[in-house]
Amino acid sequence: MDDLNSEKERLLKVRKKQKLKKPDFEKYGHKHKKRVTSAWRKPRGSQSKHRIMRKGKPPLVKSGYGSPSLVRYLHPSGYEEIIVFNVGELDSIDPKMQIVRIGRSVGKKKRLEIEEKAKSLGIHIINTVKEV
Repeated sequence: MDDLNSEKERLLKVRKKQKLKKPDFEKYGHKHKKRVTSAWRKPRGSQSKHRIMRKGKPPLVKSGYGSPSLVRYLHPSGYEEIIVFNVGELDSIDPKMQIVRIGRSVGKKKRLEIEEKAKSLGIHIINTVKEV
């Protein structure tokens, strides 16, 4: 188990370094046309210079940019991130392996209930209510 944790920590550092080098993939031509959103879409035109990967064009999304499979989809802390919308969902969470994020549509009253229950169960919450 200790081997796995040290390997996971190493891979989290590798993923952090990789993300610094990875370009921001954006839809080709979004800087020139206001109506074109920046969200990535694969270029499909038959004469598209971007699809052909001509020199000077932005990089295409490829499998080589992916993070290591052992730490994929994990929070930077190394825990699996679970979104919770009510108090009942906290019962199925393992505090040793998982971390909680309260859903954005949850109101303040229910959010405080979730935080209180999580504290009693020893579960860590990423986005707690900030006291003013």
